[in-house]
Amino acid sequence: MFRTALRNVLAHKARLLMTVLAVMLGVAFVSGTLVFTSTISDAYQKSSQKGYDRVDVAIQPHRKGDDGKPGEVSRLGQDLLDRAAKVPGAASATGSVSGFAAIADKHGKLIGEGFSSSGANYYPGTGGKDARYPMKDGRAPQGAGEIALDAKTAERAGYKVGDTVRISVDGPVLGQRLAGIFTTDDGAVAAGGSLALFDTPTAQKLYGKPGEFSQIDVKAAAGTSQTALKSSIDKILPKDAESVTGKKLADDEAEIIAQGMDGMRTSLLVFAGISLFVGVFIIANTFTMLVAQRTKELALMRAVGASRRQITRSVLIEAFVVGTVAGLAGLLAGIGIGAGLRALISKTGAGIPDGPLVIAPSTVLVSMAVGIVVTMLAAWLPGRRAAKIPPVAAMNSIHAVATTKSLVVRNSIGGALTALGAAVVLTASSSTVLGLGAAVVLIGIFVLTPLLSRPVIAAGAPVLRLFGMPGKLARQNAVRNPRRTAATASALMIGLTLITGLTVIAGSVQKAIDKMATESLKADYVVSMASMTPLSPDVEKKLAAHPDVTATSPMRQSPARVDGDEHQLLRGVNGKAVGQLTKLDFTSGSFTVSGDKVVIDDALSRINHWKTGSSFDVTFEDGKKGRLTVAGVYKGNDLLRGIMVDNGTLTPHLSEINDHQVMVKTKNGAGEAVKDSLRKALGDNPAIQIQTKQDISDGISKMINLLLNMLYGLLAMAVIVAVLGVINTLAMSVFERQQEIGMLRAIGLDRKGIKRMVRLESLVISLFGGVMGIALGVFFGWAAGDLIKKGINTYELVLPWGRMGLFLLLAAVVGVLAALWPARRAAKLNMLSAIKAE
Repeated sequence: MFRTALRNVLAHKARLLMTVLAVMLGVAFVSGTLVFTSTISDAYQKSSQKGYDRVDVAIQPHRKGDDGKPGEVSRLGQDLLDRAAKVPGAASATGSVSGFAAIADKHGKLIGEGFSSSGANYYPGTGGKDARYPMKDGRAPQGAGEIALDAKTAERAGYKVGDTVRISVDGPVLGQRLAGIFTTDDGAVAAGGSLALFDTPTAQKLYGKPGEFSQIDVKAAAGTSQTALKSSIDKILPKDAESVTGKKLADDEAEIIAQGMDGMRTSLLVFAGISLFVGVFIIANTFTMLVAQRTKELALMRAVGASRRQITRSVLIEAFVVGTVAGLAGLLAGIGIGAGLRALISKTGAGIPDGPLVIAPSTVLVSMAVGIVVTMLAAWLPGRRAAKIPPVAAMNSIHAVATTKSLVVRNSIGGALTALGAAVVLTASSSTVLGLGAAVVLIGIFVLTPLLSRPVIAAGAPVLRLFGMPGKLARQNAVRNPRRTAATASALMIGLTLITGLTVIAGSVQKAIDKMATESLKADYVVSMASMTPLSPDVEKKLAAHPDVTATSPMRQSPARVDGDEHQLLRGVNGKAVGQLTKLDFTSGSFTVSGDKVVIDDALSRINHWKTGSSFDVTFEDGKKGRLTVAGVYKGNDLLRGIMVDNGTLTPHLSEINDHQVMVKTKNGAGEAVKDSLRKALGDNPAIQIQTKQDISDGISKMINLLLNMLYGLLAMAVIVAVLGVINTLAMSVFERQQEIGMLRAIGLDRKGIKRMVRLESLVISLFGGVMGIALGVFFGWAAGDLIKKGINTYELVLPWGRMGLFLLLAAVVGVLAALWPARRAAKLNMLSAIKAE
């Protein structure tokens, strides 16, 4: 039986090719994901470890949240650094100060992404040099007017020693002389970020308080372990500081990187799983058709003594061979995909630290296991059916067809699954439950598809009649074997269901955000840092002094303890102007923010049982206590929510005064001329973004569209697999119907008519899958609305008719393209040879 199985695989190479391709694509997706994420994770971890080579023990501050001062961070002074440098086993100690620093190129544009651009201090050690940053050109910065840049940033921007570099830390633009260019092992720089160095006093002034550091790094003397050095340092530490070994820091960062990669890996593997799930339909369909075409052969084997178990085993051996070939091919293709993805991401500017391509043994094992297991599982049911073929079937050319009872059972199971899944979807309280319900609905619809195929395809009969006899034959062929049509159409249906559902949700969310921005803001502009870091209070002062500006409100944030132990963020606003800048819907009270009067969102009101007139105790950031009174309750959203308090009340309690953003109202409303004027007033700072309500909406829309396009790209693999399924089904159907096609040619249907018949059959099957997929996608998008409304109360269903029409057109194109080769093959059949074929 083993030799028979191998002979059958070799005899049906062409018919099994599409199955191999379908499995190979899914396996390539899996192996490519594993290779890519392993490579990126390894590169970042090695880069991170390299960055901690000079740190044996780090002294860090910790928050003082337990002593009555919520959010306050302890500071590390020069005296602690000096003592740390003198402990037994310490070779040297280095003080670090760091934060955000936006660097502009020679054209005034921000270099790189804001969040990856940082600043730090150059701390001269032995010999007046900082071992972390060896100078490649020039010298270290000295004084407030000088900086040094990392070599990659300097090269990217075309800067040379002596040039003036425009830089911004929290708003105001600084013109700094470039004193030196350095190299570094910093992981962020290796990954494409930018780093600017100041002398230590300047960095302390920009990022903290003079004489204080954000971290102190201690290097161990020869022969001293990190653990021993840590024990010595712990003896001199104040209560508000802690020590961590360099190994622990490296391990923690490696763990963070691994967790980030796990999230990416899981997301990509979900889409790989979708492609493999679609591939299951193709595999099952292929083996079902092969078994049907070999009815006589299998029956004859039963007649000469083969048992049912041997027949099933022979089919599974064929599947094993196909799965092994597909798994190996997919693994090799996946390695190429992983290497290509790394190169592609590097070209987009999101640099990745250098490192080798990582092909872990687990990647090889998983790829081969996926290819073999998926193929054998999909072929198991056709194998069982093959074993049920009676020996008497060898005496005639007709094998058993599905009985009425089997169809009733199938339809009953499909109806029950669909109803159960729909109930779960409609009552889901989380996205996980919704996803499980959607999966059950998809399985139920797949089981019901043979029943649904007849009425849906019959609805297109009037259109098919326009094509004459080929159209009529195409419709009859499509419904002749409903199970085969269902399996082929379902592969395309699943891909289009997910694509349509995501499109409906994305369009609806975008509409909700537009509505939110329009309904909650009166301000013409919102000013903030591009990196989302705090703004200097000087920015608001400059804006308020602008002749076109009529009202401004800086928005400040401060951690606080409310009612004893609940941690909340207090949001400071200009109480006198905020009513002119926002448009909130109050459920009770009024927009009165002054003194101890605050307004809260409806969520806080509901959770804490607060209402207009309620009072609550608050412990501010500096530890001082107060009591605030609710003057009004408003409907919160993602733009405006929480406890709003007047800046006059909040600011005296802040350890550092800075603004999260500034809302601005102008005389003549939003316009490009006014925006340019405001930008010039702020020194044409590339790190500051001035956004209208439409700009805010467009920015979020851009992110949504980017995410949606990424998801389209990932789901495209499932659609490609579905196309292979249509090609495979049609090609095998043509082979199965050779005699019939020969008879049609004999009675007058020319080659053009044969081609048209096959193409229309493919078109009908693809459109059937497309209609089902779009309908299900709309249903899931609508059902997800109730969950999304909990987070975005302006959410409402928006049907993207244009895109749905495009998806239906895509299904039609899939059908036409998939039929090209099978139609050509059918038209080339020799009439007499086809009639004589069994």
